[in-house]
Amino acid sequence: MSYTTIITPKQLEPHLEEVNWAIFDSRFDLLQPQWGEKHYLIEHIPGAVYVHLDHNLSAPKNGTNGRHPLPDIEVIAEYFSGLGIDDGTQVIVYDSRGGGIAVRLWWMLKYLGHEATAILDGGFPEWNRLGLPVRTNRESRVSRQFKPRLNPDLKVGADEVLERILQDSSLIIDSRAPERYRGEEEPFDPIAGRIPGAVNRFWQTNLDADGRFRDPDVLRAEFDSLISEIAPSDTIVYCGSGVTGCHNVLSMSYAGIQGVRLYAGSWSEWSSDPSRPIEIGAQPD
Repeated sequence: MSYTTIITPKQLEPHLEEVNWAIFDSRFDLLQPQWGEKHYLIEHIPGAVYVHLDHNLSAPKNGTNGRHPLPDIEVIAEYFSGLGIDDGTQVIVYDSRGGGIAVRLWWMLKYLGHEATAILDGGFPEWNRLGLPVRTNRESRVSRQFKPRLNPDLKVGADEVLERILQDSSLIIDSRAPERYRGEEEPFDPIAGRIPGAVNRFWQTNLDADGRFRDPDVLRAEFDSLISEIAPSDTIVYCGSGVTGCHNVLSMSYAGIQGVRLYAGSWSEWSSDPSRPIEIGAQPD
């Protein structure tokens, strides 16, 4: 059995010493980029290797490709090889934000064809709450050969998003907080607003008060109501920089809705080009 969406701490604990299980700590704070690695060194799940959102899971920024552009496939495949991931590896990723950062690695591995990837439900706070073992200092894994098998249908670019807006042929879901969706504030990007026609589904809506994923049947009912008759392949999710949008993709997958697509450049890329349309205000009826 492989885990492809969510795994609980109790399900993970018996596998801590198994060489074919790889655990990754992706704790991160957008306003304090070194915070996650600092806390990883203090304590982490035994065997976990730290992956840094900015340094390891993003390409260099050029001013028009967003705040967390995806690395080239060859670059990230080499990095995944160095992390000791191959076809026989079960990958588990966690953070301290209900999966809001960990989903980046989850989605990237899915995009490159590695299905055995899951998010730790409740993340490191839940692991600690249960009194499960921790270790200190940096850890690493023996390299393996990661073979990418690209699934291009999981991603769309800005040009396709614009085309689908003009054709009114897709449902576009904005995963940011409602005030950012409405354009009332924008703490990270120079321009506030949203992609025209997008509906809002704040990614934290997928979690309960303790940062654990809500029941998949409840999530399914909510997403069915939002998507209605739109096919998953015609549903495009975005956020600020292509990270937390993956949380809605994961949550839909957890609820049994497969094939939703990510606009990886998201708002930070979209808003960098003044020729692209922008919308503000309350969500239309």
